[in-house]
Amino acid sequence: MAASLSSSNHCCSKSPAYSSSSSIGFNQSHKNVQFSVISRKKLGSKNVSLQSKCTPLSNAILMQDGALPTKVPTTSETPLKKSKEVLSPITPSEENKSPIISDVNNSKSTVSITVVGASGDLAKKKIFPALFALYYEDCLPEHFTIFGYARSKMSDAELRDMVSRTLTCRIDKRENCGEKMEQFLQRCFYHSGQYDSEDNFTELNKKLKEHEGGRIANRLFYLSIPPNIFVAAVKCASRSASASNGWTRVIVEKPFGRDSESSAALTTSLKQYLEEDQIFRIDHYLGKELVENLSVLRFSNLIFEPLWSRQYIRNVQLIFSEDFGTEGRGGYFDHYGIIRDIMQNHLLQILALFAMETPVSLDAEDIRNEKVKVLRSMKPIRADDVVIGQYKSDTRGGVSYPGYTDDTTVPKNSLTPTFAAAALFIDNARWDGVPFLMKAGKALHNKTAEIRVQFRHVPGNLYNRNFGTDLDRATNELVIRVQPDEAIYLKINNKVPGLGMRLDRSNLNLLYKARYSKEIPDAYERLLLDAVEGERRLFIRSDELDAAWKLFTPVLKELEENKIIPEYYPYGSRGPVGAHYLAARYNVKWGDLGVDE
Repeated sequence: MAASLSSSNHCCSKSPAYSSSSSIGFNQSHKNVQFSVISRKKLGSKNVSLQSKCTPLSNAILMQDGALPTKVPTTSETPLKKSKEVLSPITPSEENKSPIISDVNNSKSTVSITVVGASGDLAKKKIFPALFALYYEDCLPEHFTIFGYARSKMSDAELRDMVSRTLTCRIDKRENCGEKMEQFLQRCFYHSGQYDSEDNFTELNKKLKEHEGGRIANRLFYLSIPPNIFVAAVKCASRSASASNGWTRVIVEKPFGRDSESSAALTTSLKQYLEEDQIFRIDHYLGKELVENLSVLRFSNLIFEPLWSRQYIRNVQLIFSEDFGTEGRGGYFDHYGIIRDIMQNHLLQILALFAMETPVSLDAEDIRNEKVKVLRSMKPIRADDVVIGQYKSDTRGGVSYPGYTDDTTVPKNSLTPTFAAAALFIDNARWDGVPFLMKAGKALHNKTAEIRVQFRHVPGNLYNRNFGTDLDRATNELVIRVQPDEAIYLKINNKVPGLGMRLDRSNLNLLYKARYSKEIPDAYERLLLDAVEGERRLFIRSDELDAAWKLFTPVLKELEENKIIPEYYPYGSRGPVGAHYLAARYNVKWGDLGVDE
């Protein structure tokens, strides 16, 4: 084995700050340990967990769902003696002398990660590279195995060859790269089978057991498959391949249905075989560095929290744009459209994190409780507050760009929107009357994802005449650029050096690549690590999902039942003109289209 690489900046630093809500509760003396048992008909008969290798404490016990490492005495005691000692606190010196049990990196536990749909693009481009990055950073447990499962016929060697083509090492850490890749690939295996075959999953179970070697077995299934076969795969895994003496968890990729009814039906079906705390609904945008930093920016900086309300904020904009179209992959997209694909999940999740009240703690359930409150406080979206568009072909500089319906996988008469803008409102004391404007589109003039917070005008501004009639030029704006070129910058008014009084709009800029030398981990790395450790704060709970769909389902049905024709915009343009009229109705200008952008 190559020497272990330092991973504190990627993995260990997060462990003390967050704890899993379903982790075992320990009192101060750390004496009483009680493992909850899940019904045997559910996936995984016991909810036991392990910590990854990069846990900062070297001595820890095995705990449920990613609880923090905790010291316990090894001496055998009667229940009565334990209960008496709980009443008398342990002094620091006594606690330091207590012997420790370490099950984190010993031979008693293992984790098996099965990528269901291993031959698909998502697995090849995102999941396997993320798993390798975690291994490279020494963040996976000492004993782990990765299995690919799909219908394609493939050998272990062929899977390793396929995976090896997509693996890369950190830009700032090239040492031992080839050696680490080879070690990782030797942990990867493949099993071919149907997604709805219990017999095939039984065969997978046998292979998993061979590699687990009698250790405490924990299993993570990543469903990288179409949503119409989610339930069949979970059913087979539940009955034939669940862990017998450890935890079993399932990561489910979006889309989580097409509307409230289909989403509720999917949740009900999954819960026939899984407990809610075994379901990890992934939205990879929640794993992005700047989205995770959102609560840090707000709750740990006194300068922002007092301003975070209707009193000082005029509007909030959540913007997502891509500079490419579907181009041969429109079959999937045409079934969902931009509202379901981007706005109902990515942008709405960011909005909930942005607007939530201060949670009781950083515990996953406390954070998700506050997000749900925001979603339930929001007014249903009206069709009048939505603009939809679809890109058409265009020629620029002698190059022809195809329209959406020129894609051979898209019906010629499709009305599916590739662009949407919407105005949303939150009915609570903090945000009453503040428009939250969302905009998402394909084949636009640039590729970006950002949050823009436009503050109110300065009352009685002494320098108004220096700005003329355009007061928006004097508006302070906080921009959180999620991608690309991650950055946080604040637009302020400043005097231009010189004898005259000329004002300029300048940026106080935190550009991540200039400030931090480390490469930013991919969102899938963070989310996969969280799933292994049982940390749920970045995953979506069922009631949160239900509240999100209730906001969008009525307007989606109205648009589709009335066959609303989208406004057409040229490929590579700034989108439909209607989006500007929507913003103007609420006295807002889109921040990403300003002259200084």
